[in-house]
Amino acid sequence: MTASAARHRLAAALLAVAGLPLTHADDGDTFLSALAPSPAVEPLQLVRALPEIPASLRTTLNASLEAPRSPAEIWAARQWLTDMEPRLTRFVKDPALRTELLHRAYQEARLAGLPPELVLAVIQVESAFQAEAVSSAGAVGLMQIMPFWIRELGLPADDLKDPWRNLRYGCTILAHYLAVERGDLTRALARYNGSLGQTWYPERVMHAWQRHWRQSGDGGSRAAARR
Repeated sequence: MTASAARHRLAAALLAVAGLPLTHADDGDTFLSALAPSPAVEPLQLVRALPEIPASLRTTLNASLEAPRSPAEIWAARQWLTDMEPRLTRFVKDPALRTELLHRAYQEARLAGLPPELVLAVIQVESAFQAEAVSSAGAVGLMQIMPFWIRELGLPADDLKDPWRNLRYGCTILAHYLAVERGDLTRALARYNGSLGQTWYPERVMHAWQRHWRQSGDGGSRAAARR
């Protein structure tokens, strides 16, 4: 694939998932009612080519998306948040920040078609939930985004230390790599880390997922671990 084609597909991926505002949710119900619909297609659809977008629509990553949530979806989201909140306490001491982080991670994971527990595992391995983290290679924030991604996906003013913007970037990038690898989570995670051909990074993420974030009776993560 040429660099130009890759940039086009990445831009398409961003536009496909940039349908949710990043404004602060006033309460849990507001957040839950604003959740994007569950993906009904394989992640590969996230990077399909889209028609040319007017330049005026590229002025921001944020957009509005109103979608009614079924009672079952609202209940499932509440259960997830209740389950994950005490697990995150060891990393994030402030209750308000902890709740907001879980809300945002759940939002962005759903938009990108990713398991939200996987996103938490990646954050744990990448930054231990430190929004200000900067690696020796220059990767920034919760999901350790390299600054060149701003040129590929966003706007010059984007602050990768903004945890909510960082989550948008990280989930978009990981979803793109999962699509490129046609669902092979091991290879997608290795690409995300820049260590394709090695397994140490995927193994670390899967270990964190299994040990800290896997929900009881969750067969999905076990299946992903066998890929």
